[in-house]
Amino acid sequence: MFQNPDIAKLLLRVGLGVLILFHGIHKVIHGISGVRSMVESVGLPAFLAYGVYFGELIAPIFIILGLYARVGATVLAVNMFVAIYLAYRFSLTLSKFGGLSWETPLLYLIMALLVIFLGSGKYAVNAK
Repeated sequence: MFQNPDIAKLLLRVGLGVLILFHGIHKVIHGISGVRSMVESVGLPAFLAYGVYFGELIAPIFIILGLYARVGATVLAVNMFVAIYLAYRFSLTLSKFGGLSWETPLLYLIMALLVIFLGSGKYAVNAK
């Protein structure tokens, strides 16, 4: 009963997708000026900041539905890797609570990698 990998994959997909989707909705409501300034600060063109909408709005919907979840998770993983670089420069500083300062985006990156490697399971739109 407690060994159902398809339920675990569903929980992973829905958990990851919903949590990231909130970040995307926030960016729709409040804009991406902060992301744009971080992108420009490393010498990249400002239009690349709009990629955050793919990573935090479109990809999570695909992940939640299990519709090309591996593709969506790959987009999200790249998004999180870039976010960690832009916001933290991979510094090994600690947060005020004792954890790595970029612990949360790292967890999202790891969860996205898990979806890439495990797939979406049988409870998905395009289940195999």
